[in-house]
Amino acid sequence: MSDHSTDLRETVRERYAAAAVKVTEGGTACCGPQPIEVDATFGSTLYAADERDALPAEAVAASLGCGNPTAVADLHEGDRVLDLGSGGGIDVLLSARRVGPTGKAYGLDMTEEMLALALANQKKAGATNVEFLKGTIEAIPLPANTTDVVISNCVINLSTDKPAVFAEMFRVLAHGGRIGISDVVADDQLTPDQRAERGEYVGCIAGALSFSEYREGLAAAGFTDIELIPTHAVADGMHSATVRATKLSAARRDNH
Repeated sequence: MSDHSTDLRETVRERYAAAAVKVTEGGTACCGPQPIEVDATFGSTLYAADERDALPAEAVAASLGCGNPTAVADLHEGDRVLDLGSGGGIDVLLSARRVGPTGKAYGLDMTEEMLALALANQKKAGATNVEFLKGTIEAIPLPANTTDVVISNCVINLSTDKPAVFAEMFRVLAHGGRIGISDVVADDQLTPDQRAERGEYVGCIAGALSFSEYREGLAAAGFTDIELIPTHAVADGMHSATVRATKLSAARRDNH
């Protein structure tokens, strides 16, 4: 990893560590330029009230995302779900409720402070089918073919090695598995410099891929049935979008 990439990752880690500490001390956090502000484009307001009400207040307060990937992913009883960049655990805990006792929800985060907050929220929620893992989304600490669904909420844009993230998602998914992601995506005509003009890397803007770059990256990793749908604007030419794709089952792959 280059020095620049290492510096960016450390900046991201520090930003989310500070957000976790703020929530632990009784505040709120958000994936915007200001760590504590919550508005209509980022944070817990993007979840239904009944979902928020069913979870520990700290999990809701620590919601940093730009969407609701548990609504995108169409989770089923018994599914094994992995949340990349799980933060305070809101999407993991919602997933755990949906997949039920025969399913499993994993949360992966690189920030000690967020993991500590997530474990506290898991305990408050009484969730027994949940496991939080420390690591990076570019090197997922799970074996190949062990999850049915990968979700993520406004985290992949923060990675400095997105091809590695896409490859790792594909690796850990079982055949027939799928992704259901919320992320910030740029209009195709915006250059990387123009994206950077619209917001910071750590604020989920400067590091965003364009729609065509996202599709090409997923296809290069092996995904099919790729679908990107913008849901709301987060900056000029920048959108929160839902991202779906599939890792073909062996039978379907052979028929293609």
